[in-house]
Amino acid sequence: MARSQPSKEDLAQDRLPKAPLNRETLGQAIELARYVRPYRTRFLIGLATLFVSAALGLAFPFLSGALIDAAMKPGEAVLPMLGAISVNEVGLLLACAVTIQALCSFNSALAFNRVGQSALADLRRDCYRRLISLPMSFFGQRRVGELTSRITTDVAQIEGTLIDLLPQLCRQSVFLFGGIVIIALTSIRLTGVMLGTLPLLIAAAVFFGRKLRRFSRETQDQLAATNTIVEETLQAIASVKAFANEVFEVGRYEKSNARVLAAALGAARWRAVFVAFFIIALFGGIVIVLWFGAAQLQAGRISPGELTRFGLYTIFVGGAMGQAAELFNQVQKSVGATQRVRELLREPTEVASDGSDVTAPAGLSARLRGEVAFESVSFRYPARPEVAVLNDIVLSAKSGERIALVGPSGAGKSTITALLLRFYNPDTGRLLIDGRDARNYPLHWLRGQMAIVPQDVLLFGGSIAENIVYGRPGADAAAIREAARLANAHEFISAFPEGYETLVGDRGIKLSGGQRQRIAIARAILKDPAILILDEATSSLDSESERLVQEALDHLMKGRTTFIVAHRLSTIRTADRIAVIEAGRVVELGNHDELSAKPDGLYRRLSSLQFGQPDASGQPVVF
Repeated sequence: MARSQPSKEDLAQDRLPKAPLNRETLGQAIELARYVRPYRTRFLIGLATLFVSAALGLAFPFLSGALIDAAMKPGEAVLPMLGAISVNEVGLLLACAVTIQALCSFNSALAFNRVGQSALADLRRDCYRRLISLPMSFFGQRRVGELTSRITTDVAQIEGTLIDLLPQLCRQSVFLFGGIVIIALTSIRLTGVMLGTLPLLIAAAVFFGRKLRRFSRETQDQLAATNTIVEETLQAIASVKAFANEVFEVGRYEKSNARVLAAALGAARWRAVFVAFFIIALFGGIVIVLWFGAAQLQAGRISPGELTRFGLYTIFVGGAMGQAAELFNQVQKSVGATQRVRELLREPTEVASDGSDVTAPAGLSARLRGEVAFESVSFRYPARPEVAVLNDIVLSAKSGERIALVGPSGAGKSTITALLLRFYNPDTGRLLIDGRDARNYPLHWLRGQMAIVPQDVLLFGGSIAENIVYGRPGADAAAIREAARLANAHEFISAFPEGYETLVGDRGIKLSGGQRQRIAIARAILKDPAILILDEATSSLDSESERLVQEALDHLMKGRTTFIVAHRLSTIRTADRIAVIEAGRVVELGNHDELSAKPDGLYRRLSSLQFGQPDASGQPVVF
């Protein structure tokens, strides 16, 4: 049964851009054939049985015509190679041909599915591996939806090519060229009449196909807009009900739904016209062929079996030509999909990001001391090269020291931590870790020496234990529990009926903010990093949650070099040093008492605003 509305997959497939077919684009598409190479034996077997099946399909009209001639001319040679043959014998040959064709079709379909699914599994694996190995600069310039499409919609299009499109191309090619050759050998006059009727049918298929695709896209666009209304309404259902706007939303949906209906009815009218025209053109062509063939039969130029054979081959050839436009359209989409996948696979990855460099560099201990120095570091994000985010940053931290980074929003605090994690490299200057340029460390090993507790903790959708063990995959249950205990998380975890096997939900939605924060701290404790980054780790918590999280952070910071990004100055009073960042520069550096003693200092002004003390300068600061 036909679907009344297209699925999301249909919408995505229909919007795939098409690539021009030329030597370059086809060559790029063929390069992805390397994924079929490990399964080439099964692929060749499937291809061979596909051609056998198609050839036997061509034999069906030939044997059908012979069956009629054997019935009307008993004792005569209806099959030149076999001489005189009976109706039963022709019927047996026909049954054998159909049976063998079915077996070959089964084998080719199974082979192409196995090869296609296996090759596409390898392609998806490589795409995902490449995707997560790309640098942060790549993700900063692209949308997540676009990247997700590469390993979903584009790969699905390639999958359809391997499993459906390629067999269809082979089969229809055999039917088209084989059918034309056979009918030409049967009757050159009838062949000329038949070929004269096909151009009109092909032109109509192309014309109506374009019209229908345009209306289909319009319908899908309107339907997507309608679905967006549903998604927005359900996501903001509390706001809808709070403002008593149910009637308004229903009216908005009805207007959009009416546009969908109008577009769908327009497409339906053209589809109905096309069906009527196609019936007239197709069957009109067949009528012309049969009329001319009947005249040839009456004149004794062909036999009844040959006329039957010719009519069936005409249907085969017409069907193959009718599908040519759609197959060409699918080939263009497939070539475009392979281009986009190849672009992803050719993107340069981060240095040594495949997990192979997990050991310490030669001559160094297995653990960093945690000494950090920024030497005249300047930086601009690749997506915004016109904006200087950091300007000549000079900052250092001794092993085990706590460095707080404070300042107005957009000053560059989080960018400093991003450079520390080597998400990006400085444009100028150097970042030294234990006296060695950070670029000279194996990237995977270096990040393994660090841990971050962010402000907005996004947990994975598994269990609590799985989220904690993410800090050190392979850790046993005892280590997980000890990390949770030190993070003040064991008590609330144990209160759940499933304990550590409790599912946290999508992005950790089943846990409160304080609980998610303590899970993130437990994960960092389990990792046991030499360098710790706390990015606004307590800024959005209530007083009780903040107290518990702060206690957990105190456990976590012991013996580690810690960089603390904070807006709430009460959380960093005990820091060894506080770096005040403004406009990408370190404008003040010292401990809380030293900075508070500066009468015109930015830190004192910020403290005055937060702690309710009078501000001598009287100049407000956005903080």
